[in-house]
Order: sequence, then C-alpha cells, then structure tokens
Amino acid sequence: MDLKLSYKNAERILEVEDGEVPYLRYPLLSDTGIVKHGFSTRLGGVSEGCYASMNLSFTRGDREEDVRENFCRIADAIGVRCEDMVFSQQTHTSNVRVVTEADRGMGITRPLAWQDVDGLVTDVPGICLVTFYADCVPLFFVDPVKKVIGLSHSGWRGTVKRMGQVTVDAMKEAFGTKPEDLIACVGPSICRDCFEVGGEVVEEFREAFWAGTPGSAVLPRKRPGKYQLDLWKANEIIFREAGIHQENIHITNICTCATAIISFHTGKWGRSGETWQRFCALSSVRSAKEKGRGAIWMYYWRSGLLYAAYRLLWRTTDRRSISTFG
Repeated sequence: MDLKLSYKNAERILEVEDGEVPYLRYPLLSDTGIVKHGFSTRLGGVSEGCYASMNLSFTRGDREEDVRENFCRIADAIGVRCEDMVFSQQTHTSNVRVVTEADRGMGITRPLAWQDVDGLVTDVPGICLVTFYADCVPLFFVDPVKKVIGLSHSGWRGTVKRMGQVTVDAMKEAFGTKPEDLIACVGPSICRDCFEVGGEVVEEFREAFWAGTPGSAVLPRKRPGKYQLDLWKANEIIFREAGIHQENIHITNICTCATAIISFHTGKWGRSGETWQRFCALSSVRSAKEKGRGAIWMYYWRSGLLYAAYRLLWRTTDRRSISTFG
C-alpha cells in the first residue's frame, strides 16, 4: 500500500507496516527484540465522516463504539491487546507516570485514575503505553539493558520544559536506566517549515535554549517577529544533553502537517487549524516468551539456517502446498 508519505529527506528512518491497518514503526526499536511499537495513520478504522477512519480519541465527538473498534484494530495490527493498554491524560505538562501492573487497562477498560500525565514509563511485560497526537512530538524510549520503555508527549510547551530529559530522569530513578544505554526516537510531528511562531513561544524558547545552544538551530528567523520552530532539533538537543549517545538518537523526517495520511488538519470537514481526530503512539515490552521466540528466529535467520531449511523445503515439497502457509 502506498501511503504517499512526504519525507523531508531521502532517509527511511520509519517503515510502513502494510495491512488492513497500516502503521509506522522504527526498525531500530524493533531490532532490540524487546518492544512492539507503532504510530497510527488515518487508515484502517471504522469511524465515518470527519473522523474517517482511524480516529483514536474518545473526546472529539466520535461514536464510542467506533473508537473502541479502532483501538482493537490497531492493537491487533501491532500485536498487543486492548485490555493491556494504559493511556496518558495529556495537558502539556512534564509529568511522567511510572506504570505498574495495577494500571493495566487504565483508559480503555476502566476510567483513568490520574490527570495531567504526558509521559509514561514501564518495565512490565505486556503493558502497552498509549499517548495521543495531532502535531505534537511523540518521544519513544527503549532501554534494552534494563528492558524498560517510555513514551512521552512533547508539544512546544513540553519541549520548553524538556520533557525528554524528564522522561530519562524518571527511567533512571525508577529502573536504574543509564542514558548511554537508551535508544530514543522523535516520532512524526510538525516540522520546522510548517511551524511559524512568534511572541510568547519565541520568548520561552529564547530563555530555554539560547544560553547553551545556537538559537538559529531551534528558531531560524523567517521575517521580523516570526520564526520557524524546529521541535525535532530541540528534542534532539535535549536527548544529547540528557546523556543519550548521538548514534542512538533517531529523528523523524515525516511531518504530520504536510502528509495527508497522518494529518487531521481539516479543510473539508472543519475550520482552519482545527483537528477532529487523534493519532496514537503505542509501545509495549515483549513478554519473556515472545522475546525468546524472537531471538531464536533472529539467530536462525542471521545464521542462514532458516534460509537453508526453506530451500530444502522448496525442493522437496509440492509448491502448491507451500502457498497454503502464506
């Protein structure tokens, strides 16, 4: 399926998982073998009208039964269970919650027990962290050593508050994560070219970033009083200052404002600048059984034994019977 994604450069940092419910993922995170994750698109859901079709918000006016079906569909696609999801409750804070077994299902099978939480971290296998987006920045964290994951929402306010650093600190305090072990990704969100700011935003970023960072890296000037805010670069700087190694930092090159399939900026259905729907980012620690099975398959594949077995099967078996496994 061609999603007609608009890339800012020639790199393919994110991959599209095709199917009835397509989603985006980072191969680098998948390759750790400890996490299932994804970022939803507009496709594959059952919502109608201005919510078509993969709306993942209960608060935008969509039918609840449609939203629940959408969650079931994206969960099946990524390989998690709805009842294992745990939702954030985002209000542009820098609050991070350590998710435990007792929180399983919060937001999807039972009401949330918290407010004002923009980041989630956990080491509980099977629990699926879920955060929500229009144009704000999703931050993915994976610690393959401690087997810990984090997922945080960082709009311009969260970025000024250094949400990435706060999330790393929460993982350090709760689980003993070392920043040098972390893999961190900035997910699909609004790019610099689409994000013109002035006034309050400029002043807050001047205070937060000008001291130790060339201002032009984060806020290149467009015209008098107006700047282009680069949230991708700002969060990359925050990651580095938090101690994450540059080679473990991966920045999206897909803009949610410029790519129709992951944009809910409404022209047909709503007022200019209004969004009717929400995407979600999902991340889940694999169970020990899943990790073991995945590691075994990866060993066989990399060693060439799996391919050799396939070739032997191909030679000795009626090809029509093989197709039944496809």
